[in-house]
Amino acid sequence: MTYNADLTRKGPGLLVRDLERFEDAKLRGTLQAIADLKPDVLALQSVDYDHGLIGLSLVQARLRELGHEMQFSFAQPPNVGVSTGFDLDRDGRLDTARDRQGYGLFAGQGGMAVLSVFPIDADGAKDLSGMLWKDLPDAQLPVGYFTAEELQVLRLQSVAAWDVPVRMPDGVMRVLVGQASPPVFDGPEDRNGLRNADQLRFWNGYVEGLAGQPFVLLGGLNNDPFDGEGLKPQLSKLLGNSAVQDVAPIASGGLVENADHSGPAAQDTVDWGRDIGSLRVDYVLPSASLGVAAAAVERHQPTRQAGDVTAHKPVWVDIFWK
Repeated sequence: MTYNADLTRKGPGLLVRDLERFEDAKLRGTLQAIADLKPDVLALQSVDYDHGLIGLSLVQARLRELGHEMQFSFAQPPNVGVSTGFDLDRDGRLDTARDRQGYGLFAGQGGMAVLSVFPIDADGAKDLSGMLWKDLPDAQLPVGYFTAEELQVLRLQSVAAWDVPVRMPDGVMRVLVGQASPPVFDGPEDRNGLRNADQLRFWNGYVEGLAGQPFVLLGGLNNDPFDGEGLKPQLSKLLGNSAVQDVAPIASGGLVENADHSGPAAQDTVDWGRDIGSLRVDYVLPSASLGVAAAAVERHQPTRQAGDVTAHKPVWVDIFWK
């Protein structure tokens, strides 16, 4: 299951504080939703990272209290909030949130984590987050925008990309986790849109190298096949890659849909309000070698009218070894 759970705060340590108090209705509702769904493997998006993994340990403890124990976990420092030393957004100021490897008010804000009922082979995990954007073969860099010095430090991944082996009852599952850049908040150079597309192209090549092995790619691709911002060709290639299967999980009702949207609303995974509407941006893509028993977008929170709901909805796929 993947879930952009919005477990992020505006300063370091604040998520730990709120998890210790556990009084916030939105926080309690988010973790209760996870506990109710009882995933075997969970990729959490938008969760603040701390070097002691105190916040992640508290998430595990609260889930245990709510009736679902996920004993094993994995997290690494994300690129979010890490300084580049350059004025990447050209606003005349250094080291603002948009100048960093990934948008963030502090290092670790809005990172990722993997939780599992089954053992995680942390020693066998690969952190793929350090690749420079320019080093991706045939990188589609914005023409004339970045200097040579900036390209020597700017990473491809704005958040992170991991390959995490999980020892499941039928064998080792490669859990591939990522969170792509939003393809907006830039200018005519389309640097964020191009970065998003290259992050998807990175995964396209990576899964091809795992053809025949059991794996699942899950997380936020921040791109909808039909609607919204973002370059569509690389997403279409990834969803159509013969190494994966896109089961296109659906749910009925519950999200705002703009009239000019052409994609199926039942597949949408996030509600960004009436101005943007709902889009499909969160994905679970099992390898072609696996069987799929069921799948859904879990709209346990049908509207955003209250303040204690998350914009994104959990997406789960029930898989089995063939």
